[in-house]
Amino acid sequence: MLTKNSSTNHPANVLRSLLAKEHAITIFSKKTTKPLSAEVINLDLDTGQFDLSVNYHKSDIDTYIYQEHLSFDIEIASGAQEDKTEIYNFEKVKAKVLKKDTGVYEIKCQLGEELFIQESRGAVRIPFILGMSAYVNIEVFSDELTIKGRLRNISNGGCMIDIALEDSLPLYVTQLLPSITLEFPNGEYFYSQGSIRHMRPFGSEGHAAIGIQFVEVPRDMENILFRLVSESEREAAHRAGMNMRGVGPSPLFFPRKKENTILKSEQQAKADESHNMPPMVKGVREISRQLQAVLIYIKNWNSFPEETLYDCTDSLIHLVRQNRKELLYALSFIRDQPGWIRHAIQVAGYFADMLITRDPHSPYLREVIAGTLLHTMGKPLLMSDQLPSLKTNMTPQQKEILRGHVDKLLEKIAELGWQPSKGCLDIIQNANERLDGSGYPNGKKEAQLSEMVKQLSVIKIINKLTNERNSVSPRTPLDAYRWAHENGDKYERTVIIDYIQQYGLYPIGSLAKFSGGFLAWVMDIDNKGMPNKVHVVKNLAFIDASIDTHLSSNDFSQIGKLEGTANPNDYSISHKP
Repeated sequence: MLTKNSSTNHPANVLRSLLAKEHAITIFSKKTTKPLSAEVINLDLDTGQFDLSVNYHKSDIDTYIYQEHLSFDIEIASGAQEDKTEIYNFEKVKAKVLKKDTGVYEIKCQLGEELFIQESRGAVRIPFILGMSAYVNIEVFSDELTIKGRLRNISNGGCMIDIALEDSLPLYVTQLLPSITLEFPNGEYFYSQGSIRHMRPFGSEGHAAIGIQFVEVPRDMENILFRLVSESEREAAHRAGMNMRGVGPSPLFFPRKKENTILKSEQQAKADESHNMPPMVKGVREISRQLQAVLIYIKNWNSFPEETLYDCTDSLIHLVRQNRKELLYALSFIRDQPGWIRHAIQVAGYFADMLITRDPHSPYLREVIAGTLLHTMGKPLLMSDQLPSLKTNMTPQQKEILRGHVDKLLEKIAELGWQPSKGCLDIIQNANERLDGSGYPNGKKEAQLSEMVKQLSVIKIINKLTNERNSVSPRTPLDAYRWAHENGDKYERTVIIDYIQQYGLYPIGSLAKFSGGFLAWVMDIDNKGMPNKVHVVKNLAFIDASIDTHLSSNDFSQIGKLEGTANPNDYSISHKP
């Protein structure tokens, strides 16, 4: 164990190094899913004192302070020279809130003197700072599901890892993990069983932090763990500029050359994509991130985050009102999100669009959209060793388990003491019912269903049919319309006709195929439902090359005659800005 022999405040030096890069700071609280954006000012490197400047227009800023301390994340933007996203967490920083002006606060903060935190169980926790990295594989269910992540801190007792927010769906606090494997850049590794002690959203852009306690550590791993912690401490001290005996770069963090090159290439592609993302797409993705945060809180905390749900609802409605066609196009950018959340947001977006088009001042709008955003959340709540994934081609038994998602969600929100409004509850309970009584969970018939549910049912089935699910290829919009019309005993025909008239045979966000061998995303349609603006992304004569060209209908002769729609997965095309 290293011994401090300098009066310098090393956490302050680490913070200064992080602030020198492009960054975002978020203060988090266990009482809300929504992080608070902040800016560091007046950092004193000798004392570790600094201020956090915050714009906040509510009166409950004290919810972010617990026993005169706060915690915040600082997220470093990936750039051309970066090989990964870096998020560092400052925990239990002494804090005092001062109100400067209406909606403007200054939080006086004091960092502790020690970079390495003494845990309650006696172990010392080593933060992974300033580019330190190691990779994590979590076996969630034996031989069934593995999640990949990054190590953010480590001690002899456990670690904190960072995973994609969507990968946190099957996880919950107290869960026993059959195996957790840590692999360091030079190839050394450690494995053990684990137990989840805490979890929360991490940073501002789609991450989750999972605290794991090592349990049943194999005897041959005990000394290895001690060495990995010791070497991590040595590396962290070196990177923080600590002038101490034994400090220096550790061979543990010398990456293998091939792996390093691959990681840099992948991360640069992600950075380019994020940089080019239109504001409307960022708005839709933020709704996705917040809904997944709602799921984390529902599963692991004893209250329902109602405010966050309605923030998502109001944001989606606002985006529709702001520019409905841009919103419809932006909805197609979440095909990479978990199926339950993609379906919920896309269906809610189309539902809001149809309702606002028909009645801009509908008194039911807010509550039914909230219910639509919630109605599939019971699916990830059902995940277990019997239903380890929502992505695979399910067995009949797993499909039967999944049909219980409505009851599971209602049971969970009742347990949390949250009472949805009448309109919201109507959608949650009945979104999967059919006119002929063939739906679930209660087999209700037409006379028992509201007009809102009848309209939503059509939007849901068309969305389901036109998106790939359980290895079943999507139908073209025309085929989906035809199927829905042929099943008019299940779905309201007048709504089907309204839907076709509003969105056409080439809906915004679909992939159009032209006779010249070109593929293009539909960005806009005319009053007859035909594309009049597209984003050309592929020439099938050069299958390995990509195109990035926007064309209006006047220039369509360059790419040929419109032939139909195509499945992007057939051509390995992802939807990027």
